[in-house]
Amino acid sequence: MRAIWKGALTFGLVNVPVKVYSATEDHDVSLHQVHAKDGGRIRYQRVCEIDGEVVPYQDIDKAYDDGEKTVVLTKEDLASLPSEKSREIDVVEFVPSDQVDLLTLDKAYYLEPDSASPKAYVLLRKTLEQTDRTAIVRFSLRQKTRLAALRVRGDVLVLQTLLWADEVREAAFPALDETVRISAKELELSASLVESFASDFDPSEFTDEYQAELRTLIDAKLEKGDALDTSETFGEHEEEESGGEVIDLMAALRASVERSRAAREGKSSGTDAAPASKPAAKTATEPAAKKAAEKKSASKKTAEKKPAARKKTAKAS
Repeated sequence: MRAIWKGALTFGLVNVPVKVYSATEDHDVSLHQVHAKDGGRIRYQRVCEIDGEVVPYQDIDKAYDDGEKTVVLTKEDLASLPSEKSREIDVVEFVPSDQVDLLTLDKAYYLEPDSASPKAYVLLRKTLEQTDRTAIVRFSLRQKTRLAALRVRGDVLVLQTLLWADEVREAAFPALDETVRISAKELELSASLVESFASDFDPSEFTDEYQAELRTLIDAKLEKGDALDTSETFGEHEEEESGGEVIDLMAALRASVERSRAAREGKSSGTDAAPASKPAAKTATEPAAKKAAEKKSASKKTAEKKPAARKKTAKAS
């Protein structure tokens, strides 16, 4: 990883030199637009809507439009604004970790100690752990002042930018104001359903299936030419339409619990039962996972067979 910023964490008289790294990365396949007829790359030009001429980047300014008037802001105007260039991450306060709303968390960064001795870094990390506190900090990145939460993840300090309070929308939905009666039996069945799916979260068990299949599709095209028919490949993965809104909540909960229990008991009594060390909740979800895997395998075989069939037809003609 390459550091994107260097500075120091400061709280009181304590100064902790650090390097900042992006903690996440995007693995989505990068696509661009082409002309369907000949595959030519589609490029965008900056065209003035008044004279129709292409405008060089150096001749472009920014503007604010309120719907009636436009205010042009030149490069000199923007340069006159006070910009934050501090290399310090200032701790504003230490708050209970459960008071940081997950909805406000944004971009995450790793902090690496950047001094001969990491003692101050480790001291801050251990203090946050023992007190179960999160540090609210201010710092400047790319000439913008940002608010962030400084917390512990394993052995590393993580700086996670926060949305400003006015950037979080209020959930004002009339339906939430209606009085709804929930019976004790409904709560019991709902809790039973939750328990049947209970498990420990392991992010590595989940993958982006769309991106994986997109890469498979691209590889198939590279190997076999541009004759691959993808209509059936994607069609097989479309979700089935739902039959309609479930009116009887009790019936739905009871049916879900019974189905989950039956699947779990059937799996545990079969010859290919899961090892005893695995929780029963995971066993209950294995049939669906196996079915999805078989469906994905069949889809890939269909995609592999299609190009050959089309080429053979072209040769015969």
